Amino acid sequence: GHADSDKGGKPVGTRVKLPRGAADPIRVYINGHEQKPGLDYNIVNGEIVFKEPIIKEDLSELSAFRKVVFGLGLVGTYQRDETIDIEYSLKGKRELASDLEVIPDS
Repeated sequence: GHADSDKGGKPVGTRVKLPRGAADPIRVYINGHEQKPGLDYNIVNGEIVFKEPIIKEDLSELSAFRKVVFGLGLVGTYQRDETIDIEYSLKGKRELASDLEVIPDS
């Protein structure tokens, strides 16, 4: 699987909403790596549901000074920060939705 939080970061959720009108063929990528339908995710009720949680950077425990340093781009956090991209068909054309928002698990 893709989620390996020992490299830092925080599990934020397992679901991403499909773009309106998205049709097959649908390809799902995490950080540029294609995911396998049925193995890594399923599509349920207009959402992509991943088998493992998506990991995002967790800056909540950093000091204000370090947040400013990171914000200025002087250094990185080296935490996992997974980005979800989807390639899909819409009205016969290929489309790409990038860095989709992860729906928090409740």
